[in-house]
Amino acid sequence: MLSRKTKLTMMKIISMFSVVRGYNIPVVVLAQYLSAIYIFAPNKRALNVVLDGVLFLIVLASSLTIASGYIINNFYDSNKDLINRPTKSMLDRLVSQKTKLQVYFTLNFIVALLACFISFRAVCFFSAYIFLIWLYSHKLKRKVIIGNLTAALLAVLPFFAILLYYKNFYPEIMAHASFLGILILMREIIKDLENIQGDLANNYQTLPVKYGEKTAHSILTGLTIFTLVPLYFLIEVYDVGYMDLYFYSAALGLIGFSLFVSRSRVKKDYLTLHLILKFLIVTGVFSIVLINPKVLVHGRSLLPF
Repeated sequence: MLSRKTKLTMMKIISMFSVVRGYNIPVVVLAQYLSAIYIFAPNKRALNVVLDGVLFLIVLASSLTIASGYIINNFYDSNKDLINRPTKSMLDRLVSQKTKLQVYFTLNFIVALLACFISFRAVCFFSAYIFLIWLYSHKLKRKVIIGNLTAALLAVLPFFAILLYYKNFYPEIMAHASFLGILILMREIIKDLENIQGDLANNYQTLPVKYGEKTAHSILTGLTIFTLVPLYFLIEVYDVGYMDLYFYSAALGLIGFSLFVSRSRVKKDYLTLHLILKFLIVTGVFSIVLINPKVLVHGRSLLPF
């Protein structure tokens, strides 16, 4: 039998895992490595990319920065989350606010240290990234539209760290980033619709709070239509291999999403829409391998000779 102290320690570890959303970070890590292999450095051998020590440090620093971002966001949103996510909030509160701040500063210190081993440019990038996350959590997320745009930018910034490292800018990279950015922006608006009660109680000036749910629905529909622009380039103009199958499927999924938005009225509906967008984003990560399936099927690009 586990002692009471051991059980409490385990619960606190689970609580911290919940705070940093540890289930999301491996997806970001996978997305960074796959994008490095297939998009940012397509002319390099995959094995060389995977074993690149500097890339590993960039991915590690990105992961720790994201984890610290979730902590500071949780710190500032504690009162709002009691209304919007009472069950998760009670689990998160097993770790004190003081401990959360200590872990937050420790992670940021480690990120700064890792960045010093990478380059001066990395130090500047991660310093700006950490500051922007804090500014978003403390101020910007309470502001209408600005908060959503900042959240979308923060979500794609880890991929710009990879771009800065390889210094390879292809036009298709912008198309990929645009499509992903629009999906994330839509997800942020859906989250605002989900959390409208907590936002109202804590004076968060989000889009649905300030302009109403109907306006938020109209903007979501407009953004869904706007995804057709990067989708056209990714399917018809740029060579994305078999990944165009994903983009065709995503287009169909977004049509269904748009139809469901107009009929959504309660939190359960918005949760379903949130899950649809999350599914599209995560599926998009795994679908990157479709750009050149031979890397996984035959392993040719993995061979060091």
